[in-house]
Amino acid sequence: MSDGDQQSLSDSIKGRLQTGAQNSVFKNKGLLDPDTVINEDRIVGRDQQLDDIITYLRPTLNGNRPPNMLLYGPSGTGKSLITNAVCEQVEELAQAQGDHFGVVNVNCQTIKSHDRAVYRLVESAAAKAGVTPGVPESGVSTDQKLSRFYEILSDYFDSVIIILDEIDLLVGRQRDPNDEPAYSKLLYQLSRASQLGRIDGHISVAALTNDPRFMENLDGRAESSFNPQDVVFSDYDANQLRAILQRRRDAYQDGVLEDDIIPLSAAYAAQDHGDARKAIDLFRKAGEVADRQGVDTVREEHVRDAQEEAERDRTLTQMQGLSTQKKLSLYATAIVPVYTNRNMNAVPSTVAYRVYQYLTGLIDADEKSRDSYLRYMSEAETYNFVTSEKRGRGYGSGVHKEYTFIDDPEVVAETLREDFRLEDVENNDDLIKSVVNAQVKEFFDD
Repeated sequence: MSDGDQQSLSDSIKGRLQTGAQNSVFKNKGLLDPDTVINEDRIVGRDQQLDDIITYLRPTLNGNRPPNMLLYGPSGTGKSLITNAVCEQVEELAQAQGDHFGVVNVNCQTIKSHDRAVYRLVESAAAKAGVTPGVPESGVSTDQKLSRFYEILSDYFDSVIIILDEIDLLVGRQRDPNDEPAYSKLLYQLSRASQLGRIDGHISVAALTNDPRFMENLDGRAESSFNPQDVVFSDYDANQLRAILQRRRDAYQDGVLEDDIIPLSAAYAAQDHGDARKAIDLFRKAGEVADRQGVDTVREEHVRDAQEEAERDRTLTQMQGLSTQKKLSLYATAIVPVYTNRNMNAVPSTVAYRVYQYLTGLIDADEKSRDSYLRYMSEAETYNFVTSEKRGRGYGSGVHKEYTFIDDPEVVAETLREDFRLEDVENNDDLIKSVVNAQVKEFFDD
């Protein structure tokens, strides 16, 4: 490519980028990042939790140690959001009165060991203090890393709160079921640091978890030294989710949202256990769909497309590790309610297995026994793809299983069809439909 062609290509890319940015339906897309720290005016339905956390952290501003806290409730119910919002305000007020208050924030989701967790604490504290970690990630003992962590806290902060998000996932390498989980050891060390003189100043811990029985898994010593104040978070309902989205609608340009966009986004998220993160994510993705289509209005169809994309992404992620036979069993079951002329939610195993037998011949795959098919579907049930129920068909007719899909079976079928072994079935859609309807008719007419 010549220099002129290269320059022309660069100018074309820049022009398209600038045009896309100028024509976007978004005004401040960052407001639709679920982890954005927001102000109090945008917090909805969490007045009691907000009051509790403010009460527990207020002693910091008087030079006293705040209590440890345990915040628990389902994902997306505001635990991280509210904790970070209050801590940010405490940090500003402390700074205004000449105190050094620090927030050390670590998400434990991907941390595999106690040693790695301690190093992440060092990294976070060092970044907050504006210094280097001062210890390598490997090659030194965990206690040396912990000492460096306490050194940073003592040198740069009068008071510190350590936020351990998703702490229940920090189990570590337990070789024996009776081994102490990594989070138990970490909580014991952190909550005893001031008492043992390992830190100058105050240190407290806010542990965030989805598990209401978290404290039951702590070692007795850790439970006693941690001794937290509990803050309970419940699911959001549809009205609260709607209010949350209303307070973030200024992420969009004026006048681009149709009236039903917010209620529809909230309704989808309410069906999915009242998760505010999912509501905000769906609200954002609907705008992204509109931008991709180059339109200047976000409509209901964009929300529905975004919900379908989210379901497909989640389903695909879950299904990627399945073997071809398991995918084929699940696909054969999913296409029954999609292709049948009947209004059918529950899929009889008898019908699904016969469709499975037909598909194996179509794509030249090994045909497994009915027992194998049922075993594959039992595994699908453990992954929460389907639920099952046993049904009898009257005296002398025996018992069969019926499967109901958690997600839209059409989304499941489309996702599975993307598997390289199932691409050929698209070319035989009409034939497969006729097979499905023949098997359904035979089952119900029998």
